[in-house]
Amino acid sequence: MTPGIRVLIVDDQPLVRRGLSLILSPDPAFEVVGEAEDGAQAVALAERLHPDVVVMDIRMPVLDGVAATEELARTLPGCRVLALSTFDMDEYVVAALRAGAYGFLPKDVSPEDLAAAIRTVHTGEAVVAPRLLTRLISAYVRTPVAAAPPRAGTDGLTPREVEVWRLMAAGLDNAAITRALDISHSTVKNHITSLFGKLDVRDRAQAVIAAYESGLVTARSGGAGQA
Repeated sequence: MTPGIRVLIVDDQPLVRRGLSLILSPDPAFEVVGEAEDGAQAVALAERLHPDVVVMDIRMPVLDGVAATEELARTLPGCRVLALSTFDMDEYVVAALRAGAYGFLPKDVSPEDLAAAIRTVHTGEAVVAPRLLTRLISAYVRTPVAAAPPRAGTDGLTPREVEVWRLMAAGLDNAAITRALDISHSTVKNHITSLFGKLDVRDRAQAVIAAYESGLVTARSGGAGQA
């Protein structure tokens, strides 16, 4: 049998940890190898247990999820972090992605979506929950341009790469981009790989942030968040 994806669960609330464990443990695709109640414990356990994916709460005592994610990205780059967040913590979500998280989900995500996200993150692809992406967009619309750090613009990108980037920032997955542009799935993947290299970003989530920081896309005032 193929070994299950090794998952470390990190949350300061015992009930949340237990609930996540009960969701994942019955599925043979996953193996919950440990639980941690803060970021410092998460880093220590990850170094010992070498999980494939860490499901990481953001706000925790001792060491928060952002700092723990940054440490794991530095010391265990093969370990993917999937951050969990509540809706009023946009700045923490952005910080987690910059620190090295491969994606983020709201804490009220369905068990099916959580399982799917862990599988996706395990492959090295990013997961951006559409509802949280909408809040991320809104946060950048509210942020003065001068406050955002400079990022790469469209210089050096082909027109098709710019269009793929724009659609990606709008929340479309590869299949939807394929349909929108009427090109093959492999061509979309090739464009995205080229984009990541030219933008110097690691994954889809960071590319989305870069799109808004560069001014490539903006949300319409009052229109962001209406899906």
